[in-house]
Parts: sequence; C-alpha cells; structure tokens
Amino acid sequence: MLKPVTFTPIGVVRTPFSDKVSAPRQPHAAGSAEGTIELVPGLGLEHALSDIEGWDYLWVVFWFHLNEGWRPKVLPPRSAGKRRGVLSTRSPHRPNPIGLSAVRLLAVDGLTLRVGGVDMIDGTPVLDLKPYVPYADAHPHARTGWLTPLAEEPGAGAPVDPEPGFEVAWCARAAEQAAWIEEAHGFALRERVDRVLALGPQPHPYRRIRVDGDAMRLAVTSWRVRFRAEGRRIDVLSVATGYREKELVGGEGPDLEAHRRFVERFGRS
Repeated sequence: MLKPVTFTPIGVVRTPFSDKVSAPRQPHAAGSAEGTIELVPGLGLEHALSDIEGWDYLWVVFWFHLNEGWRPKVLPPRSAGKRRGVLSTRSPHRPNPIGLSAVRLLAVDGLTLRVGGVDMIDGTPVLDLKPYVPYADAHPHARTGWLTPLAEEPGAGAPVDPEPGFEVAWCARAAEQAAWIEEAHGFALRERVDRVLALGPQPHPYRRIRVDGDAMRLAVTSWRVRFRAEGRRIDVLSVATGYREKELVGGEGPDLEAHRRFVERFGRS
C-alpha cells in the first residue's frame, strides 16, 4: 500500500463563480472571466514569485475542494451520452481531486496575481503554480482519444476545439425576461445560460438539463429556462421561477423577492 500524501495549500483563488454549475468547464470556455490568486503570507512566497511576471500563462494546480468521493466512469458534456473512464476525461470527480488549469497572467501585486480565463470556483485552494512553456507544453497534433471522431481533418496551425459550439438564440420574450433579471437584480442569467448551452443540449443531471414536455429545461440557480434544440441551434423560449406558489407566498429567502417581482411582471410561465 502506498502511504498517504498530505498537501498544504499555498493560496486561494477568488473568482465570480460561486458553485459547480456556474463555473466554466475549461479555461478556454471561461472567455474574459477574471479572478485573483491570493497567496498565503509568511511562507516566503514573495521570493518564490520572482520573475513570474515574464510569463503570459501559468499552470494552476488546485484542489477540487467541494468534491465528495469519486466516480470510475463519468458523463462529460461532449461524450454523446456515453460514460467514459474518469482518467480519460478532465472531470473533477477523480480518485485524488486535483485540478490543472492554464490561466492568463494579467498582473502581479505583491502576493496577489490577477489572472484571466479562470474556470475555478471561488475559494478553490491552490497547491502550486508553474509557468506555461509553449514549446514544451503544447502538442498541436496529439491524438484526442474519444474526442477524435468529433475532430476535423488534421492540418497546420493552432489546434481547434474538436467540436464546434452550439449556436444559442433567444426569442424576444426570453431575452426581455433575462434582461429584466439582470437589470433589476444584478444576476447575469443570459451569460450563464449561453455558457452552459453552448456545450450542448443533452439531458444531464450535473448540468441540470432535463426533458420538459416537447422542449428541454435548464435550471440555473433558482431560475428555469425552457429551450428547444434543432441541429446545432438552440432556441431559448422562456424564463420562469423555480419556486412553487406556496414558497412565493409564504417563503423566506434572500432571492424570493426577486422571484415575486418577476412573477408579477411576467407570470408563472
């Protein structure tokens, strides 16, 4: 038997993503999302950061701190409904929940690093930082395992995502509802929905997508978004509250007032 290994985090990641559902699935899907890496004082890390500002990208080795247990087989968003061995995926549900992400280094201020393209949940413990070295770390023509059938014919140039994203279109009513939620309550629902559905409309419990009559329904926090998919186009039809009537009438919670006002304006469905 191998002996257990103990790690002590050297810092923590601060990001806009408060839970697993809102966090992007990969750094490239995070787009312009920014965050900070706050290193622990008193460990001599000021000296360890010397010369780091000369790198454009950093590897962040981190701990999936919200995981409970692991799964030998998982269902990645792009696996066409087929379960895959967890070690052949980037799933967080691993025997040792260690994550690895390449982020853009934007600025260094003492023990705080401002980074872009973050895909980690707020509060994620950082185990290590390493520079991204293009000639050593990038292998554009490497095989892509079970993703290979999705890939285009190999060619010159930078590697591309082997599966093009889905086009997400919003009908007028759904767009109005999402805009009202963001303007009145500061919740960027449309951005969250676009990020999730761009990966595909397949029903999936982790992504909180399920069949809803002749359409599909995505749950984003306490909101419910109804949509239909045809080919690689997804049409968002409407937004609704996820609260039941009795919860809206007599319930208590920090976001219930927003849902009550939404129902007054747009109705239940």
